[in-house]
Amino acid sequence: MENTIITSESVKVKRESLILLHGLFGDLSNWNAVKDNFSADHNIFIPKLPLYKKSEKDATLKHYVKFLCEYITENQIEKPILIGNSLGGHIALLYALEYPNEVEKLVLTGSSGLYESTLDMSFPRINDFEFIAEKVREVFYNQEIISDSLIENVYNTIQDKEKALSVVRTAKAARNQNLKDDLTSIALPVLLIWGMQDIVTPLSVAEEFFYLLPNAYLHLINHCGHAPMMEQPAEFNKRLKEFLIS
Repeated sequence: MENTIITSESVKVKRESLILLHGLFGDLSNWNAVKDNFSADHNIFIPKLPLYKKSEKDATLKHYVKFLCEYITENQIEKPILIGNSLGGHIALLYALEYPNEVEKLVLTGSSGLYESTLDMSFPRINDFEFIAEKVREVFYNQEIISDSLIENVYNTIQDKEKALSVVRTAKAARNQNLKDDLTSIALPVLLIWGMQDIVTPLSVAEEFFYLLPNAYLHLINHCGHAPMMEQPAEFNKRLKEFLIS
């Protein structure tokens, strides 16, 4: 499996750079529609987050922010626009809080950081295929988007005890790191794109982000769950394009 996708032959090309950050069970392919739509005019970077670490100290959000910092440095990316889904949005927010002058804009979709109803798993339940399948189904409003292979990939991943431990630790770390008291200090332009039928990070979460972030714009997408860039890619890309040129 690839660990990153980079669409620009050289980051020396003087155009905006977009870094796309997936969620806890996400994959690089989650961002295919964004990559395909914007790669002609932007440098696109899609890193695979190092979610499955054996060490407990590595299953922290601080660890993922450090990874992102090193990734940006290694690829010589200047003032990227960070676009994050779910856990990826949480990491983008933490990076912007730590390096406020190193980010151009933020785009959050179904982001954690305030509240989320995530895979709150115990080890007895992770062996229950139907339980995992139901949790995967909760991510999407349109159930037709869910393939058998998607469910099987999530299920198979957490049958590895070390990976399951890392998932549980990371989910716990995300729930414990609430950013409510920090968001007012983020002066960057922030676009919130939210599925109106998101039950993982419900609409009330988007509204609270909008209230707390001083320079935020909120766009809601109907008939859409937790991953708008996958479920409603045309609408997602339209709103993203408007934000990028504003």
